[in-house]
This record gives sequence, structure tokens and C-alpha cells, in this order.
Amino acid sequence: MEQVYLGIVLAPLFGAVLAGLFGRYIGRSGSHWVTIAGVAVSFALSLLVFKQIIIDGAAPFNGAIYTWMVSDGIKFEIGFLVDQLTALMIVVVTFVSLMVHIYTIGYMHDDPGYQRFFSYIALFTFSMLMLVMSNNFLQLFFGWEAVGLVSYLLIGFWFQRESAIYANLKAFLVNRVGDLGFLLGIAVILMHFNTLDYAQIFKMAPHLAHETVTFIPGYEWSLMTVICILLFIGAMGKSAQVPLHVWLPDSMEGPTPISALIHAATMVTAGIFMVARMSPLFELSETALSFMMLIGAVTALSMGLLGIVQNDIKRVVAYSTLSQLGYMTVALGASAYAGAIFHLMTHAFFKALLFLAAGSVIIALHHEQDIRKMGALKNHLPITYWTFLIGTLALIGFPGFSGFFSKDAIIEAVYESTLPGAGMAYAAVMIGVFVTALYSFRLLFLVFHGESRVDAHTRKHLHESPWVVTVPLIALAIPSVIMGAIHAGPMLFHDFFGKAIFVLPQHDVLAHMGREYQGVMGFVLHGLIEPPVWLAFAGIATAWWCYIKHPEIPAVVMSRCATLYRILCNKYGFDDFNDTVFAGGGRRFGRLLWQVGDVTVVDGVMVNGTARGIGWFSSVVRHVQTGYLYHYAFAIIIGLVLMLGWPLLSQ
Repeated sequence: MEQVYLGIVLAPLFGAVLAGLFGRYIGRSGSHWVTIAGVAVSFALSLLVFKQIIIDGAAPFNGAIYTWMVSDGIKFEIGFLVDQLTALMIVVVTFVSLMVHIYTIGYMHDDPGYQRFFSYIALFTFSMLMLVMSNNFLQLFFGWEAVGLVSYLLIGFWFQRESAIYANLKAFLVNRVGDLGFLLGIAVILMHFNTLDYAQIFKMAPHLAHETVTFIPGYEWSLMTVICILLFIGAMGKSAQVPLHVWLPDSMEGPTPISALIHAATMVTAGIFMVARMSPLFELSETALSFMMLIGAVTALSMGLLGIVQNDIKRVVAYSTLSQLGYMTVALGASAYAGAIFHLMTHAFFKALLFLAAGSVIIALHHEQDIRKMGALKNHLPITYWTFLIGTLALIGFPGFSGFFSKDAIIEAVYESTLPGAGMAYAAVMIGVFVTALYSFRLLFLVFHGESRVDAHTRKHLHESPWVVTVPLIALAIPSVIMGAIHAGPMLFHDFFGKAIFVLPQHDVLAHMGREYQGVMGFVLHGLIEPPVWLAFAGIATAWWCYIKHPEIPAVVMSRCATLYRILCNKYGFDDFNDTVFAGGGRRFGRLLWQVGDVTVVDGVMVNGTARGIGWFSSVVRHVQTGYLYHYAFAIIIGLVLMLGWPLLSQ
């Protein structure tokens, strides 16, 4: 099976290399065919692995492919861990990536960087597959940094735009903050475990559960808490948790296909996956679990509120991603790792669907993204409309859709949790249900319903997108409807993940919930009488009342709540803080170092100062060299007298 695992990761890489290095020779069609073929092969092999591991119950694979280096007895290897968690992730990543590749043919049809874009997204897929299939921290870090690199290239794909360059630099810098924590966490693990192999670390972890470390004399920290919080800081950067979330909305500067890929199956899911993979470590630190839960709760609610005031169609969907990532993080903090991965899977389908449907709208409107200039598009874009509606219903957790099962499970898991902070997290995710429905249906109503605000010229030429755009929409709409019902029982309450996820009995909220599970219909019927569904309905009704029935209401609310509206429009001041303090402060500090270190010390003292000193010394010494013979003879005589007289003087 090693050849199959190698094929899964290398097939997209092969396509990326061909399109990237030989794109000008194989042409535009050749570039998209080699990359699509590579991802399709990877998807087919992933389905084979899923069948063997999940359906047939084959034993997981954990082994090294080759040893890169051995240093002081520590092996640095490239290897694969293919278990139930890996099998699920590779299917999700390759399927969503395949749909994005096909969709890209239509969306990027006239772009001059066509071959380059296909090379990048195939490389993105390879990087994420290396990350999720790794069996050690070395390979995990390689994939971690590789997805960061490719996201930088793709966010700034249209590098002629100043805003795109700003956005990719922002993503790069913010993720460096998170990656510093992640790298320190790996360093602490290597220091105390003397290995980077997952299996050995998980085996040794219980024996080090009560170990402490001292950073400040007199203060001891739990080793596991330090490791888990450092690793989670890395996840905060990749999975865009407050306050390291600021890069994700700006990632909309990249083309829409990459927005779908980043938000659904690659970059942002890396942090969620990593924490679930590290569950044997996180279970040993309730402090880290509570910290994650609170960070996730703040992200889920605060980012959802920002979605209400956004007018860019892609940014509304982007803020919904931030909010949903908060839900996943809350689930991780409640030890409902299976619930977080379940929501990651369902979210990947309906979020990719929403982004690609938004891209279809943008294509139809000649790259107009302001929802205030849309409206009444339902009849002009029927496939886009119905698929967008399906994605929206899944996002808000409408009963029966995939998001209903995963989101309700997370909310219930937080309610069952007894960890510190669970009460606050529960309140935040409950309010978040109403907020999600409000901004989601605000978007749907403003884009597809009501009066048309599209300019007359564009309105005359409105038509549905080509099949290469609509087919991926339909393909993603199907799992957005049915995947939750199919996998709710096995993933949440049965032994779907086996030993891939570890939960201590006292933290196992899903097991407690599972005792009352009565099948899919029972789940739906129970959900109908629970507050989350009614809060979602209230959000839909509020959006209809404010944007269809009485569209003048939002302007009145904005005028009466001007301060709150400004705070939301300013994104709580995070961007201003980063521009003035983080990035701006960094630039000022750099200029200070340049002025003091380079100009004053290096140029002023070392370079110019040395030159001036040598010049002064030379100006003094050259007076000694007169050129007169009697001066030199006199100097020789004086020197000889001193040499002969020195022994007498020393006595």
C-alpha cells in the first residue's frame, strides 16, 4: 500500500510541476488537464484507502518511507500515518480540490496567469496531503509551512494589485506569529521526548503528564500545558482564531477558486486537524482545553457579527468561515474532537459550494462583488441560486442538511462539558446561531431576491455560468445535503475514528450524548424542539423582515446604533492595531535599528569611523617620513642608543 500512499501525494505534485515548469509548452488546456488528472488520481486512490480503512476495517498504516537524517540518535523521517482520521481528511481534501480545479477552467478562462494558477492550486493540494498524512512533526511542519507558502502565492496571485500584495504580506506575517509558537512547541516536544514520531510521543505522554518546566524562577508550568498552548498558537494562525484572524478576510484578494480551497479544505482546516491529531496530548491539559474553548467562542460570535455589516459577497462568506472555525475550535476545547472533524467535513462541502456559487455570481456580473449592486438574480442564475440556497441552509444548520447535524452536535457537546469556560462558550455559540442565520439570509436576499440593483447594461446580458462552473456546484450541493445524515451516527457516537482520536472518559461528552442517540430521524425531531433551530428560524425571519419586507429598517438601525456600526465596520480595531502597532511598530522599530545600528554604528563608527581614524593616523605618521637622510641617520642613532642603554636602565 505504500505505493498507493505515495501516489496520493505525488500525483498532484506531478501535475503542479508540469504546469509550472512546462506550462508554456503544453498550453492552457494541457496545464489544466495534467493538474486535474493528478488530483483525480489522488481522489480515486483516496477513495480506495477510505474503503479499506473505514468500510473494510483494515489495520491503519504507520511507517517511514525514508530517513532524511539521523542526528544524535534522533531520526528525521518522511513517513505516513494512514488511519481513520487520515482516510477521511484525504477524501475531503482531494474531492473539494478536484471540484475547484474543474471550476477554475471557467472562472480563470481569460486570465493571463492561467497555467501558473493551476500549478499553484495543485501544489496546494500536495502540501495539504503531506500535512494530513504525516506520522511525525518534521513532515507535519513541512506541510504546515508549504500550505502557508502557497497561500501567500495565491492570495497575491494578481500581484499587479497593491491590495493583493498587502493581503499576502499580511497573511505571511500573521502566520509567522502563529508558526513561531508552533515551532517552539515542537522544540519543547523534541527536548523532552527526544523524538518527533507521533506514536512514540503519544505512548510516552501519560508518563510526562505531571512534569513541570520553569521559565521564570519560582514559577512552574505544566509541561503538557506549555506544549499544547504553543501548538494551539500555531493552530490559531492557520485556522484564523482571534486575534490571529486578521489575514483571512483579506485573503479574498485572491481569485475565488483559491478562496474556496483555502476556506474549505486546505489552509484553515490544518489547525483543526492538527489539534484533533494531537488529542492524546491535549487531553492531558484541561487548561489548554479551556483556553481553546474560550478562544473559539470569542471567534465564533465576534466574527459572525462582522458578517452582518459586510457588503462584499466574498467577505460575507469569509467571515462565516471565521465563525464556523470558532465552532470547530470550541468543539476541540470541549474534547468533542470527532464533532470538530465532523463539522470540518460538512463545512468543507457547503463552504466550497458557497464560495464557488459566489464566484458564479461575480462572473455573471462582470466581476462586481458589492451586494448593494445586485438583487433579483434568482431567475437569471437558477442553478447558482438553488445551489447557493442549499449551501446557506447547510451553513445555518437547517434541519436535515449536513450543517444541522454537525453544528447541533457541537452546541450540545459544549452544553455537556464541565470544563471551565463551558458556560460562556455555550452562550456564545447559541447567540452565534441567530447571527449566522441573519447574515447568511441577508446575503441571499440581497443577491437573489428583492428589487434588481444591477446596472441596465449588465442586466441585459445576464445568463447562467457555463457547465464547468455549474457542475462543481451541483457536485458539492449533494454532500452538503446528505453527508451529515449519513455520517452523524458513525462519526459522533460510534467508533468511526477508532484509536485515531483519544478522549479521557471524564471528558467524553460525545459518549454521554450517544446514550440518548436514536438515529437520524430522532436527531432531527429532537433538534426541532431545541433552541438552536428556533434561533436559526428567528435569524431567517429577521433577515426577511429587514431586507425584503421593510428594506428601510437597516438604514434606521445603522443611524441609531452608529457607534456600534462603526465598531463593526472597523472590525473591532484589529486592522488598525495591526497597521499601527504590529506592522507599523515593526517598521518603526526597523527604521530605529537601521538608524542606530546601520547608519550610526556600522556606517558611522565601523566603516566611516575606521576610515577617518586611519586618515588621521596617516596624516600624523607621514610627517615622520621627510625624505632627508640626516633625519633618518639621527633616528637610527637615537634608536641604537636606546637599545644599548636599556639593559643599564632596567638595572
